[in-house]
Amino acid sequence: MKGYVVLISIVAALGGLLFGFDTAVISGTINFIQPYFKLTEVQLGWTVSSLLLGCIAGVFIAGKAGDQYGRKKVLMLAALLFFISAIGSASAHTLTLFIMARVLGGIAVGVASILSPMYIAELAPAKYRGTLVSLNQLAIVVGILIAFFSNYLLVNTGENNWRWMLLVMAAPAVLLFASLFFVPESPRWLVARQLNDEAYQVLLKTAGTKTAAIELREIEKSLSVQEASTYSDLLAPRVKPLLYIGVILAVFQQITGINTIMYYAPKIFANVGVSTDSALLQTIAIGGTNLVFTLVAMLLIDRFGRKPLIVIGSLGMTLMLAGLSAIFFMGETTGVLVLVFILGYIAFFAASLGPALWVVTTELFPNRLRSKGMSIAIVALWIACTIVTIAFPIMLEQLSGGFTFLIFALICLANLIYVWKYVPETKGKTLEELEKDLANR
Repeated sequence: MKGYVVLISIVAALGGLLFGFDTAVISGTINFIQPYFKLTEVQLGWTVSSLLLGCIAGVFIAGKAGDQYGRKKVLMLAALLFFISAIGSASAHTLTLFIMARVLGGIAVGVASILSPMYIAELAPAKYRGTLVSLNQLAIVVGILIAFFSNYLLVNTGENNWRWMLLVMAAPAVLLFASLFFVPESPRWLVARQLNDEAYQVLLKTAGTKTAAIELREIEKSLSVQEASTYSDLLAPRVKPLLYIGVILAVFQQITGINTIMYYAPKIFANVGVSTDSALLQTIAIGGTNLVFTLVAMLLIDRFGRKPLIVIGSLGMTLMLAGLSAIFFMGETTGVLVLVFILGYIAFFAASLGPALWVVTTELFPNRLRSKGMSIAIVALWIACTIVTIAFPIMLEQLSGGFTFLIFALICLANLIYVWKYVPETKGKTLEELEKDLANR
């Protein structure tokens, strides 16, 4: 039973792998597409963030389409969009076509960012849900690492090296599309569509014979008392505080600066005199650290809970960014010192806020509002990510590294305080139990 659930989760998490790859691969191409398309710093920010604009649209598509057509079918659509984006961006000869292809990829990322963790959460037994949903975050960081590694391997392939870097994404897109033929639909979506017998068969395989009938009754009971939902239902007195938590936590995940590192690491290293080849090699160290500490989070998240991980991680992130800011202020910006503090920051993020955000957002909202609540939270995440991505190269140029990283350090500290005061612990309960508990807060 556990093996079957893990296998399903791995297939769904391929969406996360493509999410990670598509968002990170651009970092290795920046130093090549900027002269190719003759981009200013402002234009570079917009070009890099074009994918993120697509993400916002993708999240809204995922929420409505996922409820209407099922999580599985819409993830298959995302796989097709990933493939088209890979081919289109790799073959683009004008900036307009390049951005159009990246926006399509962004739509796919937006779909995957909400449906992959939601699908896993709706299939996973409560005892293992945190670990299994974290598998999606593990896939994201594996995708990031693959992007960094393939960028490094392809950097010396000639003037079209950036095209090959972008084309690599086509392979996992095909794998995701093919694999989705072999996994079931979410039992909670099936019950919502009155396909209870099919839902029971899925639960037999995922929850086991002892608890399948019990879980089915819980899901039926939860959905039977609920009418068709609208986005305005998220503003109901019992749900609105949960919406605020989901949105604020999602925004904090991005404005603490993670994607400034993921997208612009080679540019940061170049600013302190590191060669392009060495900078791409150091991004592999970033991706490797991200992977190792995501595994640490997976081991801890169902044991110690979501909230303690975020609090401890936010403290570590604050200290690492403050240290990075200090060395920029002191002028001691050697590549080694910068790398040490960046790796420390990545380690704390990957062991806490990185995976915990995706777990918490799948757990906060009632069954009938889960896709809509997650949609709003993840749209807020991508809007925040877009703003930071556009602003970062300008901040680095206008404010210097010292002030830029100090701002991010203070934001990490604010996140720590917010989580400590307002975010509930959600580990160890079924989604239906959480719905009752959170409604009574």
